[in-house]
Amino acid sequence: MAKQRRSFSTEFKAEAANLVVKQGYSVREASHSLGVGETAIRRWVSQLAQERGGITPKSKALTPEQQKIQELEARINRLEREKAILKKATALLMSDELDHTR
Repeated sequence: MAKQRRSFSTEFKAEAANLVVKQGYSVREASHSLGVGETAIRRWVSQLAQERGGITPKSKALTPEQQKIQELEARINRLEREKAILKKATALLMSDELDHTR
């Protein structure tokens, strides 16, 4: 039987990373106290450091600022797709209108 993969909230990941970054726990101590693998803790600490350095992660952000950036980027992408659709629709309507006037 396959082992089911655990998932953690962004709040949990941020708190776990802060145990190491802010409170001075070692990765091993944080791992044992939270019941999470050391590799996961290291990855979250690394992601937190990158986010604080201004790098937007590809995965779900841990810091509120990076979460907001990801939300805004997603909104920009959606609006750009909508704009492209509207441009195509306008072009189709205009060409159809020109065909009817001839």
